[in-house]
This record gives sequence, structure tokens and C-alpha cells, in this order.
Amino acid sequence: MKKLCCALLACLPLTVMAYPIEVEKQLNGAEVSASTQEIDHNMGALQLYNYGRSEAKCTAIFRNGPEAPRTRKVSLAPGESSNLTHKSTRSIIKLRVKLTCELS
Repeated sequence: MKKLCCALLACLPLTVMAYPIEVEKQLNGAEVSASTQEIDHNMGALQLYNYGRSEAKCTAIFRNGPEAPRTRKVSLAPGESSNLTHKSTRSIIKLRVKLTCELS
């Protein structure tokens, strides 16, 4: 019986469910890739990489429920990457990011 209980406990997932991050992209001709990261229960990040041959200026607006939106801006040279982070005062259930990029 003890072996059966140990086997059942071993089958349970040991990871915690992560919160979803939705990204709405408006790249306007810029060749920028965006990937999301869940850092902590109240912190998320957006990693940007510029594949293009010209500089791109990007603005990300982070929204988490009833909190005020947070805006982060970055200029990316060709081949450069950058992280934009957002720390919330409460636990994130769903993080929405609106990313807008333009060529310089």
C-alpha cells in the first residue's frame, strides 16, 4: 500500500501553473521578435530582438487587471536585444502586453 501511495505522489506534477501572457504586436515594418517570460508571481518580462537592418523604437504597455498600465520604451540597434520588465503590486492572473514598434 505504501508503494502504491508513493507511486501516485510521484505522478503528480511538481510545477506550479504559470499565468498566461498575451502579446498584441503592431510592428509597422520592423523586424522584431518578442518572447515572454514569467519571472515570479508578480513579475513578467518581454524579450525583444531586432533582426532588421535599421534601428527600431519599441513601446510596450503592460496591463494587469485593475492596476494602472505601465509603459516601457526601448531603442534597438540592428542585432541588439533587450528585456522589458513589469512588476505588479499583486499576483498576476493574466498579463496583457501591447507592443508597438517603428523603424527609425
